This record gives sequence, structure tokens and C-alpha cells, in this order.
Amino acid sequence: MKSTLFGLSLVILSCLIHSCGDKKPKAEAAVSSEKKSATETLEIEKPQLTFGFIKLTDMAPLAIAKEKGFFEEEGLFVSVEAQSNWKNILDRVIDGQLDGSHMLAGQPIAAGAGFGRQAELVTPFSMDLNGNGITVSNDVWNKMKPHIPSNEDGKPIHPIKAESLKPVIDSYKSSGKAFKMGMVFPVSTHNYEIRYWLAAAGIHPGMYTKDNIQGQVDAEVLLSVTPPPQMPATLEAGTIYGYCVGEPWNQQAVFKGIGVPVTTNYDIWKNNPEKVFVMTKKFVQENPNTAIAVTKALIKAGKWLDTPGNRKEAVKILSMPQYVGADEVVLANSMTGTFEFEKGDKRSMPDFNVFYRYNATYPFYSDGVWFLTQMRRWGQIPESKPADWYGTKIKEIYRPDIWLKAATLLVEEGHIPATDIPETDGYKSATTDFIDGKNFDGKDPIAYINSFKIGNKDQAKN
Repeated sequence: MKSTLFGLSLVILSCLIHSCGDKKPKAEAAVSSEKKSATETLEIEKPQLTFGFIKLTDMAPLAIAKEKGFFEEEGLFVSVEAQSNWKNILDRVIDGQLDGSHMLAGQPIAAGAGFGRQAELVTPFSMDLNGNGITVSNDVWNKMKPHIPSNEDGKPIHPIKAESLKPVIDSYKSSGKAFKMGMVFPVSTHNYEIRYWLAAAGIHPGMYTKDNIQGQVDAEVLLSVTPPPQMPATLEAGTIYGYCVGEPWNQQAVFKGIGVPVTTNYDIWKNNPEKVFVMTKKFVQENPNTAIAVTKALIKAGKWLDTPGNRKEAVKILSMPQYVGADEVVLANSMTGTFEFEKGDKRSMPDFNVFYRYNATYPFYSDGVWFLTQMRRWGQIPESKPADWYGTKIKEIYRPDIWLKAATLLVEEGHIPATDIPETDGYKSATTDFIDGKNFDGKDPIAYINSFKIGNKDQAKN
């Protein structure tokens, strides 16, 4: 009888121990289940997705979202595929061969504003700030250098303005040679940045007209399209004498000893928007939860990229052949907070590549309006538009509402702090952070267009 009672006591004691010991795991399981359910509140309409990109460092959010598992955390199974050029990317997104893509900020805007192929595209996510440079050949650099002020150590004073290039262009002109430079696409940030840099020094970069879609009317510098990875080779061949491109193709010129970056777009427009993530309006309408989930994963990727200590790993990932495929040393030159100009002149540039800080991922209407003003300035939008057209048009394309839904869920799940959601009506404050000090107010596009000596002028009308 005693042994029976003893055995029964052991059973009861074992059950009690098991029950008490299970309390913590159950509590943890509840928390885990709660967190898991928070990330699974979205019913994904299309989990299998294919996204495109061009081999540039600013495609990093896509690579990181894929490699760090952020897409899978949102119930998405994504293929990320390199594309040959920007036109191919645009066509494949419009035609539905790609579900979305890394894209030039100007591409969805031009597609909705009447320049080039027309389509209804939307941007819920801005991929980065800054990240571009303007590089010239060694020969052009040597001719520019006497016109550039120097520090006591003999190094050039930055930012280098295009005034130092003007005597070189004049010498080419006097010898009967056209001065040729490359940019990546007619509606690329690079096209508008190199035009801005040149025009700020009184150098005419050319106008677009119905009969001249190359944008070379009255041009003192002939700008032409060259795909980013081909920029260094085209420069080395002497087909062009300089170019504006994203990384790593400026640093590649330094690494190969064939050219010198003279300025970055951080100096042309401080913390300017660069690439965006684009889907069709139709895709977003048919797959609203999928669009939010994609945006969530990309926001997490941007945050990871700007978390101190992660850039070295990012460089390793980007150096993989399926992504950018450049040497780690070349990628690290700009991705880890420095930028090399003339060989050996490496300078600290902690904000050269920004993926999350300064609300980099939020698609601000004012950023889109800036692109519209440049399209109008250079004739890609051929006719004058009323001031309210700019805001109305950009609200069809930029979708901060999708971004806000994604970010709000990330706050609820504890992935980002609530303070990372900007309090905004979609417009940034007016700024003079340009190389020429011009004031840009996204709510007053006509005044901005009319402030330039070179380019179209408009009448303020509504």
C-alpha cells in the first residue's frame, strides 16, 4: 500500500513539475504566437514573385530582403533577376513579365506624364538617397585641374563645380570636336543631375523637342545613353569623355586608373532620392496585401542596411555574381562611408549611400514633383502645365498610403519604432540644398522652373 501511495505521489509530483515547468514555455509560445500572427495578418494573394534590377549598389534592398529572409518572413517567395538595361526593365514590368522592379525614379513618372512609353505605374517605396557620381577621363581631369581651387595640401576643394569644365569644353569646340558625356537613361536621375551640374555653370546641356528626342538642341555637351556597367569601358575607349552613373561604376574608373570622379550627387542635391521600387497599378489593385508585404520586407532591408556594422556583410552579398558582381574592394569604396575621387584622395562620405535614415524609404510627393520640374525644364514635357497639375499627377504615381500601411504593421510587430514614420502631408520642407543654392518648394513648381537661366519658362496658371 505504501509503495502504491509512493508511486502515485511520484506521478502527481511529476505532473506538477511538468505543469509548473511548462508555464514559461507556454508564455513564450503565446508571445511567439502573437508575434507570428502579427506578421501573418495579411493574406498574400500572390506569394511567388519575380523582381528585376540593374547591377548597381542601390539595388541593395532587394538583395538584402532576399538573402536575409525578409521576403520569406512576409510569406513571399521571390526571385531577383538582373536585367540588361532600363528600357528592358520598364517594358517587362509593364508587360507583366516582372511583378516589380528596382527602377529609375523618373521612369514611373515619365510613364504617367506623357514622355516615352505610357503606363500606369506606382511607387510605394523609395530605395535610397544619393549614390551617384560624375566621372571624367584622365585627360579631361588633367585639363580641368588648373581651374579648380586647392587646399593647402594641394588637394581639390569640393564640391567641384562645372565652371572648371567650361574651358575644356571651349577648347574642344574651338578644335571642332563635340564634347560627349554619358548618362544612363533619358528620365534617369543621372540625366537630370548632370544637366543640373552643367547648367549651374552656364553650360547648356541641350533641350528635348518633338524632332530631337536625344535632347541635344543648343547643346554645348552632347549627352547620350550608356548602360551603367558599360560606362568605364566606353570611357576607356574614348567614345565619351565623362559620365554620370551610380556605384560601383565611378569607383571602378578609379580602380582601373581610367578616370576621376569630380563630384557626387550628394553635392548636387543633398540627400536626393535615387531609385524606387515600382509595380503596375493593376498589380497593386489585384494584390493589395502582397504590395504591402513587399513594402514591409523592403523597409526592413533598408533598416538593416543602415544599421551600423552591417555594410561589410552587405558588400559581400552585393559582390555575388547574381547581384552587382563587382569586386568587394570597389564596392566598399562607397558602401562603407568613404568615396575616392582622384586615386589616393579618399574622403569620408558617410551619407553617400543612405537606405533608411532621413526617411529614405518614404515616397515623398515633393521628390516626384522635382522630377516633373526637370522634365518640363528640359522639354520632355513639351507644353506648359498649371501648378496644380504637378501635385495631382504625382499622387497618381507615388503611393505613400501603401508605405504607411506597411510601416504601421512593422511598428506593431516591433521591427521599427513609431518615430520612424514621418509626420508629413507627403511634401518635404522647401530646401536650398543644391549646388547652385536654388530654392525648391514642391508646392510651388512653377517658381522653381522659372528660377533657372537655362531651360523652359512657364506662366503661373491654374
